Amino acid sequence: MEARLVERAGVPFKAIPAAGLHGVGLHRLPGNLWRLLRGVFAARRVLDDFQPDVLLFTGGYVAVPMALAGRRVPSVLYVPDIEPGLALKTLARFASRICLTVEESTSYFRRPERLAVTGYPVRRQLTGWTRANGRQAIGLAEELPVLLVTGGSKGARSINHAVLDVLPELLELTQVVHITGELDWPEVEARTRDLNETQARRYFVFPYLHEEMGAVLAAADLAVSRGGASALGEYPLFGLPAVLVPYPYAWRYQKVNADYLTHREAAVTIADQDLGGTLLPTIRAILQDPARLDSMRSAMRQLAHPEAAQDIGQEILALAEKRS
Repeated sequence: MEARLVERAGVPFKAIPAAGLHGVGLHRLPGNLWRLLRGVFAARRVLDDFQPDVLLFTGGYVAVPMALAGRRVPSVLYVPDIEPGLALKTLARFASRICLTVEESTSYFRRPERLAVTGYPVRRQLTGWTRANGRQAIGLAEELPVLLVTGGSKGARSINHAVLDVLPELLELTQVVHITGELDWPEVEARTRDLNETQARRYFVFPYLHEEMGAVLAAADLAVSRGGASALGEYPLFGLPAVLVPYPYAWRYQKVNADYLTHREAAVTIADQDLGGTLLPTIRAILQDPARLDSMRSAMRQLAHPEAAQDIGQEILALAEKRS
């Protein structure tokens, strides 16, 4: 998915071998180490060809071979989630500057002189939408509230199933924009054929959105999603309250992100295993309480960093100028 998005944006793309080491069983460890070594050599070839002035990393084990190969090149590390994982902590050892989404992340790093709190960068194409023209672009009615349900690029199966199980009840309350991800698209399409005419007019379902994502974020009154790092940037930018369901089968990054927004009363967190009995009453309670919705909207908007991408860019340019 990331490769397609980068190529869609017109940015040259080269892949290198990589594999994770943290939490890998002993039977897979030798093979993953070999892939990591191959990745270092592949990254070295990319660096020799491109001759960069600065490297920018955003984490993940795929970045480790490039960091090892380019350890003599100045680099900026951007930390999307509040709590850095093992790969990010490894990359931090090589970084000249470290950009953080929130102030709370500073406690995970030494040498505070390298740190800058920039916020989460949001692509410019998302901005410029209003509630009115966003609803018009999607075909949403102005007089009804809008619930956005999204699970990221691949989708979130448990969220998709929980929404489908209560979809008729939800559509009595609100219009629903449901971004299912590509994996569950055939199942979702099949399960929604039984909607009546009124319900179908209130249900807008897509496997994925590109340019229209900004319109949906501007149009929505409430979002349901995982607790990935984008929730720390996109929801504050649009002042969009959220019901967050952290992904349970990974390290606790999403739980920490969701707790950060929930403790600031900008979001509500639901555990994945509680979705079945909790999702509908939680959504109903928020949408039927305008004062609470306004308060969550205000709390979310106070966390916005609209200049985050520009601030990270300035960090990169400053390193390039210093080197030259």
